[in-house]
Amino acid sequence: MPWWSWLLLWCGLVLGLISVLTWCAVVLYRKALGTLRAGEALTARIFELDSDPTHPAATFTPAVFTDLAELRENVEQQRVERTRRREVRRDALIVRGKLMRNVR
Repeated sequence: MPWWSWLLLWCGLVLGLISVLTWCAVVLYRKALGTLRAGEALTARIFELDSDPTHPAATFTPAVFTDLAELRENVEQQRVERTRRREVRRDALIVRGKLMRNVR
């Protein structure tokens, strides 16, 4: 094989490597910009929540000092809410399933 064919081969490989590295750099740059934009939006939202007086910060009360009946009532209320959410989700799935069956 003549020397110039090796030169062409290696030049092609180097150009291919440079193009792949450039493409990866562009993709990485775009992802970094997207991450920065999302971070800015999140920071603005957090600042908005912190400065909003209509949403007061929740005060921490240890469960040790809370009445046992009140704790049981809270647990029961959460259980009822969870059951209700499951029923609503199940009903929506049933309706969607019936709609999907009637599409044909």
